[in-house]
Amino acid sequence: MNGLLSPALSGTVAGLGVAMPMGAMSVLLLQEAMRHRRTAMAAAAGIATVDLAYAALATALGPWVASHVSPVEAWIRLLSAAILLSLAAHALYRGRALPAPEPAATTQPPAIGARRAGGARAAFGRYVALTAVNPTTALYFAALTTAQAATLTAPAPAAAFLAGVAAASLLWQQTLVAIGAAAGRRISPAARAWTFRLGYGLVAAYALELAFPLP
Repeated sequence: MNGLLSPALSGTVAGLGVAMPMGAMSVLLLQEAMRHRRTAMAAAAGIATVDLAYAALATALGPWVASHVSPVEAWIRLLSAAILLSLAAHALYRGRALPAPEPAATTQPPAIGARRAGGARAAFGRYVALTAVNPTTALYFAALTTAQAATLTAPAPAAAFLAGVAAASLLWQQTLVAIGAAAGRRISPAARAWTFRLGYGLVAAYALELAFPLP
């Protein structure tokens, strides 16, 4: 068991390292929790699933991924940016075209209500797709597992590492869900509509940062 503790702790740190930075996905997850906690919990599971999948791929093929993805990283960034920009533009256009919600009539923006109708399964798939188009996560785990290749070659340490990644990422995402759900009960419908626009504005900004990375 002592031999598995170190890779498990390393996986926990790695999972928190990729999950904790408050980027566009974190803001979108908070928004989701403000509207409907059950779908937000599914969305959080979707984000953690992608983190685990990239970590598993990198653990199995770390050196290969690092050597083959890096040369085409610029093209991957451009494709990811285009996808994110199209999603953000579509959501912001719908939000602009629809009237502002009335507090007495509804507790969420109409555009968001349409998305909520898809349920937890749709939220899971949507957040898997949004998270998967981020090449930084794949490169992060590829670099990390390549550096630790000597300790992750055996199945048991690799499994312990992946368990740490999954647990840390899921715990953090569900913490954001709890925060968002608690805040949602105290935020007006108009404020929620603005957080919707802010979240997709951050998605668009992140897409531009992917396409034109700062030196």
